[in-house]
Amino acid sequence: MAPTARRRLGSSDVAVPSLGLGTAAFGGLYAHVEVAETEAVVRRALAAGVTYLDTAPQYGHGTSERRVGRALAGLAGLDGLPADVVLSTKVGRLVVPRPGGTESAGEGIFVDAPPSDVVFDFSPAGLERSLEASLERLGVPRVDVVYLHDPDDHVEQALTEAFGVLRRWRAEGVVGAIGVGMNQSAVPTRFVRECDPDVVLLAGRWTLLDRSGGADLLPACAERGASVVVGGVFNSGVLADPRPGARFDYAPASPATIARARALSDACERRGVPLKAAALQFPLRHPAVACVLTGARSEGELSESLAMLDVEVPEALWAELDAIAERVGRPCPSRTRDRSVRSDDPVEYGATFSGLPTVDGWSRATQAVAPGDDEGGLSGLWPDVVPHSGPVRSVPASAGSEHGFAESRCRNTKVQVTVGRSTCTGKFSPCDAGCSCR
Repeated sequence: MAPTARRRLGSSDVAVPSLGLGTAAFGGLYAHVEVAETEAVVRRALAAGVTYLDTAPQYGHGTSERRVGRALAGLAGLDGLPADVVLSTKVGRLVVPRPGGTESAGEGIFVDAPPSDVVFDFSPAGLERSLEASLERLGVPRVDVVYLHDPDDHVEQALTEAFGVLRRWRAEGVVGAIGVGMNQSAVPTRFVRECDPDVVLLAGRWTLLDRSGGADLLPACAERGASVVVGGVFNSGVLADPRPGARFDYAPASPATIARARALSDACERRGVPLKAAALQFPLRHPAVACVLTGARSEGELSESLAMLDVEVPEALWAELDAIAERVGRPCPSRTRDRSVRSDDPVEYGATFSGLPTVDGWSRATQAVAPGDDEGGLSGLWPDVVPHSGPVRSVPASAGSEHGFAESRCRNTKVQVTVGRSTCTGKFSPCDAGCSCR
């Protein structure tokens, strides 16, 4: 599969190669990265035709943007940049320098970040400040693509106010394409249906392991002509090396998640295909996907991704991987029960599902769980959320809504939360070995 095959983003004039370079690692994600190494990665990427570079203010609190800008400036001063370089960044977060900030002394996940905080701001003035600061850090007069970044808790403002700013920028030629970038699919689906973005950057929700984006976002994009750029294809690492201690969604993966990744890995191994190759190529099988991002922190990692893109994956393996994904995601028929609560009922909640759309004032939906419950509750719904062991709190349902959800005593549960007219599908986790559904 050629990394240089280009596809347009929606109806815009911006075209990207099938493989792009994500630069969260340039901000020191989990570990320090030398500046010289980031420059070498960019140089190698452009030479290989990987001419789409994505960054964001959040990545190292501006560090990634500065390093991308420095690398591009160095190349421009030598041989000149390729004419087809595409650069994207994100708006909605402002970097606020502060001694003792959230990333001080390597306390956050970006160890190369300066002492600072990142604050959300989706107001028109905040978006203008965000883009201006990004252009200054990048050292460029313009970027090709701008995404609203993670407006999970600011959905209505992002839909009604912030996206209008992006439309104006596109109309004025400030940017070439506009969209939203998130780690969930439900809210981006609303953007696709209500705002007609050019592109959605979907991180971690259309992978071999987590295919939840295929239930709502990808069909909507195919219908409306929007493109999808897929990030997080290795789900923070568990699809690169599914061993104990591997990360899933930026946190240590649960044993259940690792078991699911191992099942996929074993299938690949039986057919002589690296798991990384299948993980990298899987998203591109959907016609709405224009590009996948690889988050290389070294030339070696980038070279490996390029090699994985060239591996031939037989159709028989894709069918087997699909069957595995379907099997581990099937609810247990003997133990699953549905439950609904009306708008005027108080509901006991012990932990939170994050990233659901705001409808009738709700931006989160949660699952009831008893204190100390180590079998049901969230462990059966979000495989990487530990069972709640603290005090249970009571939260009234919002007016005019009905919230339905499923819960199971085994860990093989598909969660569907319905709020008003919006439906969100939760993650899957495999059932226990002794579950009666086997």
